[in-house]
Amino acid sequence: MSCSEPWGLAMRRRDFVKGITGSAIGWPLAVRAQPKEQMRRIGVLMARKAGDPEGQKQFGALRQGLLELGWSEGKTLHIETRWTVADAAEALRFAQELIQLKPEVLVANGTPSLVVARQVTSTIPIVFVSVADPVGQGFVPSLARPGGNITGFSAEEAGMGGKWLELLKELAPRVTRIAVIYNPETAPYGPMFFPAMQAAASRMSVALLISPVHTLADVERVIVEGGREPGGGLIVVPDNFMFAQRQQITALAATHRVPVMYPLGIFIPDGGLVAYGFDRVDMFHRAADYVDRILKGEKPGDLPVQFPTKFELAINLKTAKAFGLSVPSSMLLSADEVIE
Repeated sequence: MSCSEPWGLAMRRRDFVKGITGSAIGWPLAVRAQPKEQMRRIGVLMARKAGDPEGQKQFGALRQGLLELGWSEGKTLHIETRWTVADAAEALRFAQELIQLKPEVLVANGTPSLVVARQVTSTIPIVFVSVADPVGQGFVPSLARPGGNITGFSAEEAGMGGKWLELLKELAPRVTRIAVIYNPETAPYGPMFFPAMQAAASRMSVALLISPVHTLADVERVIVEGGREPGGGLIVVPDNFMFAQRQQITALAATHRVPVMYPLGIFIPDGGLVAYGFDRVDMFHRAADYVDRILKGEKPGDLPVQFPTKFELAINLKTAKAFGLSVPSSMLLSADEVIE
């Protein structure tokens, strides 16, 4: 300090330097004391086997949707996933495992997954994906205001049954009797499609046979019976049991030359004739929005149940040729996927 510097000015300068030094020491401590960003947790119960490529695409769409909404898996979000199909006991066990991990949201794919999810919790928010007739099945009291801890994304509406029959008849006009297969254990909603099918069958002079199945052997029996005489056809109701057996079903249909309408395009690359249904990958992508909103504080009961917005028609021309069928140009023009 200069001898000529006033005492008061020197004191103020020393206090200023001390304050700066104190701030420099305290600032890193304050930063270290700030809490880390909280890791959020969700559970996913998929109605597919883990090795199913379509199931992986659907799960990947959910993850991608969450990434686009700002979630970083491993940093801000942890996802626990279980995979099972057509095994009620295993699905229940997996649902219990997920609940024990204390997720903040549970994503349930398909009716069987939602059934067990509802059994194991009435408080953790559940977002279902691809569940037909959620009101009729008793999962929610209302589509607009589901209430409680459940909301999500519904599957095909009842009127789709008539559309499937009409498309099959257009592609295979010689069909005069159509069997409808579904598994009552994994697709208890199946009967909701029957009135529309029966109305369409009556208009087109087609005999309709409802054929519940529980095993692949049951499916084979129905297809063999359909192929014994000319005019047999088949409609496969959307069902995770059927999705898991798609390669066997398409092979049986080809062997016995039975034209089949499928509810999902994944049957077509395996040799399926024709499929019409909604884009389930797109629905999983949309489901990420509800997971995000619930994690940010919204209540599932306030989020309306949503319906499919993207539908796809797929045709296998090779299979049609093998069956001696000529695909109408109108169907080709409206098809989203055509396999040569």
